[in-house]
Amino acid sequence: MIQTQTKTEDQREQVDPTQDTAERFGWLPCRASLEIPVRDFTLGDLLRLRKDTVLATEIRSVEDIPLRINRCLVGWVQFEMIGEQLAARITELA
Repeated sequence: MIQTQTKTEDQREQVDPTQDTAERFGWLPCRASLEIPVRDFTLGDLLRLRKDTVLATEIRSVEDIPLRINRCLVGWVQFEMIGEQLAARITELA
């Protein structure tokens, strides 16, 4: 007869409540996306997209843009230049 051993509640791995959430789950991959509304965009516009196409957006340069992580709204950002790179600065958390 083969005996199987089950762990008791005390033997199971316990989560340390003092451990920071970022330390516990910081390795999980996420997808971040910024939503920039484009006015009067049609299927025809989509089909005509080519390299160097410029799309007029509905936002001004100082307006906040929704930031989503895995499709969940987490805050708003504004674009800014850092050297030659375009960056997004978080202005408010949801």
